[in-house]
Amino acid sequence: MIELSSLLEGKTFMLFDLEENMKPMGYTISGNWEYDHGYFDYKIDDSDGYQFLRIPFRAVDGQLDSDGATVQLLKPFLLAHQYQDEKDDEGIIGNISAPFNQFQEPKNPDAEFPESYIGLGKALVHDLEKKLLDQS
Repeated sequence: MIELSSLLEGKTFMLFDLEENMKPMGYTISGNWEYDHGYFDYKIDDSDGYQFLRIPFRAVDGQLDSDGATVQLLKPFLLAHQYQDEKDDEGIIGNISAPFNQFQEPKNPDAEFPESYIGLGKALVHDLEKKLLDQS
């Protein structure tokens, strides 16, 4: 995991507005959200595992599953997951289905992030700052 500095850190937004602005840019809300916090993910690559830019957020007014929730953005970071080489210890699922099975346990959930994508991650954060802060 590599943390990235951002002007977005600590800024608050309506969750609905964030989704409306970030989805067209390629971000999705990660499936592992809770009622009080979650993540926007941008998949950078998936050729050898997954490489993501992750934008964490926490609820400051309301719950994430309710209308009108306000969230605060936290420090963005780059994250890599590696696939299982063979069968999943938990789900007994082979590597061939790894890209399609969201429940497969990663081989390494905090794999080393490729240096070749760090610049791209920083550029994505900059583009997101420009998009979200120019509208504030």
